[in-house]
Amino acid sequence: MTAATVPSSPSLPGDPPGGRRAVAVWSIGVAVYFVAVIFRTSLGVAGLDAAARFHVNASALSTFSILQLLVYAGMQIPVGLLVDRLGTKKVLSLGAVLFTAGQLGFAFSPSYATALASRALLGCGDAMTFISVLRLGTRWFPARRGPLVAQLAGLVGMAGNLVSTLVIARLLHGLGWTAAFAGSSLAGAVVLVLLLLFLKDHPEGHEPEPMPHQGAAYVRRQIAAAWREPGTRLGLWVHFTTQFPAMVFLLLWGLPFLVQAEGLSRAAAGELLTLVVLSNMVVGLVYGQIVARHHAARLPLALGTVAATAVAWAATLACPGPRAPLWLLVVLCTVLGACGPASMLGFDFARPANPPERQGTASGITNMGGFVASMTTLFAIGVLLDATGDDYTVAFSFVFVLQALGVSQILRLRDRAARRERERLVASRVETVHVPA
Repeated sequence: MTAATVPSSPSLPGDPPGGRRAVAVWSIGVAVYFVAVIFRTSLGVAGLDAAARFHVNASALSTFSILQLLVYAGMQIPVGLLVDRLGTKKVLSLGAVLFTAGQLGFAFSPSYATALASRALLGCGDAMTFISVLRLGTRWFPARRGPLVAQLAGLVGMAGNLVSTLVIARLLHGLGWTAAFAGSSLAGAVVLVLLLLFLKDHPEGHEPEPMPHQGAAYVRRQIAAAWREPGTRLGLWVHFTTQFPAMVFLLLWGLPFLVQAEGLSRAAAGELLTLVVLSNMVVGLVYGQIVARHHAARLPLALGTVAATAVAWAATLACPGPRAPLWLLVVLCTVLGACGPASMLGFDFARPANPPERQGTASGITNMGGFVASMTTLFAIGVLLDATGDDYTVAFSFVFVLQALGVSQILRLRDRAARRERERLVASRVETVHVPA
């Protein structure tokens, strides 16, 4: 008998084959995520309209997005466990039903309280989409394709944000509140039908191992095992530190800032929000290719994005005069476009740190990071705006607090995560495949 060392770059034994069918099935899952992002970000172009419709101030307006993200973040670990246990199709189907009901309810909400309940329902359904899509990618594509597949999923999600800034905004101001939100909810029904008819959890011959009975003890073990991995915690903090500036800007406060503080028209502000989305899509492709070829580039890309965001944000806020020059706002929005792709790098730390049966749980922990940071910042900006008489310079400076916290945790965990990842890589390489002499 002879032994051959398993290389790290080709597909490992047992890896899914990929191919056209994998792309087709994965595309259905991504379409569900695409619609969820449209619904999630639709409030970003309707913030001023929502304030007028429900007669609320900045703090109350921010509560819409805060509650939505609170539900989203709180659902991440339960959803990860559900995906590991039930598979992608069941969880995605439930998510599509919930976020469609939430969008439809928001369209017809007669009061602030019912509108809040609708956004919470939407956040619950939205929470079930991205982790499910990540799991679908790992089940249908070889592991070496993981970084690129994850970045492509994020890119499609940003395309959903583009639909919000271009289509929902026009529907809102052309047809009115109810028609815009109710009409957009039809997209949820369409993707639900597609996934029920055509989506499969995994290719034939690549069925996962049966999961043990999922009692409370199993749940605790699953979460604890994922959390013990430094790569999981590093992934969470990378996601925490990189995602939230763009999320806060697109989800709620970008349009009011550009219109009220910078004096732009709503059309010009919408074009700048569109620039954030377009930049995100381009940078996502670039980051995915770089990380697929140079795994060590993950942390420099993440920290570089944080630094560039902080510089552009500070320059905009510190600009003398009643408004920043247009070229600086263009630079800010272009740089903010890198935040989404940088946040996806968090999953590239968590993925190799955990075995397949824990991928959903680890992804859920990682995905909490950016949404907790976004939720905190949305709330803080709303409170600071009310307290300072709409001083956006003071309110938006809160971003630097969370960036400093996140960078300190990334620097603390990076060496431990790197050592652990090297250990796992060495262990995988010394596994032998026995062949006849």
